[in-house]
Amino acid sequence: MASKRILIVSTSHDRLGDTGSPTGLWLEELAAPYYIWKSKGFSVDIASIKGGKIPLDPASLSEGSTTEYTKKFSNNEHNLKEALQNSISVKDVSETYDAIFLPGGHGVVYDFPGNPDLVAVIEKLVAQDKIVAAVCHGPAGLVGPTAPNGEPIVKGKKVTGFSNTEEEAVGKTKVVPFLLEDKLKELGGLYERAPDWHPFAVADGKLITGQNPQSSEKVAQLVVVGLE
Repeated sequence: MASKRILIVSTSHDRLGDTGSPTGLWLEELAAPYYIWKSKGFSVDIASIKGGKIPLDPASLSEGSTTEYTKKFSNNEHNLKEALQNSISVKDVSETYDAIFLPGGHGVVYDFPGNPDLVAVIEKLVAQDKIVAAVCHGPAGLVGPTAPNGEPIVKGKKVTGFSNTEEEAVGKTKVVPFLLEDKLKELGGLYERAPDWHPFAVADGKLITGQNPQSSEKVAQLVVVGLE
């Protein structure tokens, strides 16, 4: 049987609003799913909005954010490091995939919503009844795409993402262009959540979302269940 194919799409944005502070991809949210899926024998391609080098949020490399997956990345794991240095641009995505996954980091709230190339890729997969997954701020990429009936893809679906109280806890409610929890609700999503910083993920049909960085493994495992 042919290997299942997953496309990961990351942010290319490296600055937090007008503050000038560095941001980007939150490493755990990509590393955990990547290693879990590779261990299952899945084929995983990594793209970003602009292509090329993917910026990493420095905070995601700090000691307090270390996980077994970020340690594996740091310990000279060349394949993933090379993929993050040489990601393909989402506008050049032409292959067929069984699932798409959107990791977070604050960069995504600036370059995911409404990006026409990302919207096109997601809408194509939705129309093909393929898996669309995201974690933490990654569901910001679910803001623009619509289903074949013209409705937002999150409308009437159980969905989660970085909560208002978690955004408040990291002091960025006044910096981000919108609060993700509020936006998902505005679009008709049936927002669910766990207490702050607790692992939580939900699947509703082919839509799979996770609440925070602690939820990346849960999202990855739900994708595995959906593909097997």
